[in-house]
Amino acid sequence: ETKGLLTPTRTAGGTRQYSDDDIAVLLRIGELLEQGLNLAGVAKVLELEATNLKLHQALKRARSQPK
Repeated sequence: ETKGLLTPTRTAGGTRQYSDDDIAVLLRIGELLEQGLNLAGVAKVLELEATNLKLHQALKRARSQPK
């Protein structure tokens, strides 16, 4: 969280609340760290994976549009 890789929501009392998506990101961060990436590398991989997902979704929408 302090490195900006994940920002969980917080309750009014300040307790962190992790969603299922947050847990998936935490697991992915763990995998990347185990593979030897540093935190900057992890951040870059997460950024690229998010961009890739958005592009795949846009392509899927474009392909489903009638010509």
